[in-house]
Amino acid sequence: MLTTNPAQIIATELGEITPHNDQLQQEITRLRSPTIVFLGHVLDLHNWLDEKRKARQSCRLLGESRTGKTIACDSYKLRNKRIQKGQGTPKVPVVYIMPPTKCGAKELFQEIIEALQYRVVRGTVRDFRSRAMDVLKACDVEMLIIDEADRLKLDIFPEVRDINDKLNISVVLVGTDRLDAVINRDSQVQNRFRSHRRFDRLTGQDFNRTVAIWEEKVLKLPVASNLTSQAMMRIIARATEGYIGRLDEMLREAAIRALIRGHQRIEMEILEEVAREYS
Repeated sequence: MLTTNPAQIIATELGEITPHNDQLQQEITRLRSPTIVFLGHVLDLHNWLDEKRKARQSCRLLGESRTGKTIACDSYKLRNKRIQKGQGTPKVPVVYIMPPTKCGAKELFQEIIEALQYRVVRGTVRDFRSRAMDVLKACDVEMLIIDEADRLKLDIFPEVRDINDKLNISVVLVGTDRLDAVINRDSQVQNRFRSHRRFDRLTGQDFNRTVAIWEEKVLKLPVASNLTSQAMMRIIARATEGYIGRLDEMLREAAIRALIRGHQRIEMEILEEVAREYS
């Protein structure tokens, strides 16, 4: 079920478009800007992460690309903001990182240090490890979320496991099924991150309600486009297949295209035109 609680932040780049006038440019800028909407399955995930964080239990979050895992995790970090009092050491409940491809130990610890807004040291892997562990402990970090975790080299996972063991921090590995293939190569890592949850595509009434929310809260065109009508929904469902990232991109682009062409709503032919490009 969908509710009106947690923030899911969606940001989409559609490229530069020359405006016809100031008002049009303002609307295009708005449609390209981050928007807060409220989705129940994100609230459910946040509640699950809360429980893992309080228990200091490491886990995995799995799902196909474009299902919104990254945005859901980033919004969870934003809900648990860092607390800075004067010049003292900040308290950072949740740290979110996305490591580079083929990430080694030094790169992993550098990402952690920078995410906590500390200066990166120079030196060996040991120096980076020591610095990262020190700042994680100093900032009272309770949960470390590692997105695209399959980018970590296989020999780095014991380092990740040590963060949980030595600092009692919940570590969340986020990725597609490729992540499982990596983890399953090491039984100790597999056992440590056995607890998991899937983040799936939207279907049925959840999908219909999400389209309605997007029209009302994100697009906000001068005239309602009636996107939840049977004819419109067939087009949207076929093109997006329930992927929220694709839904966001497609509807924003259709709205911008409609405004550029002088319409106050997304007409059927414009939606079909954009949908063909996403199908």
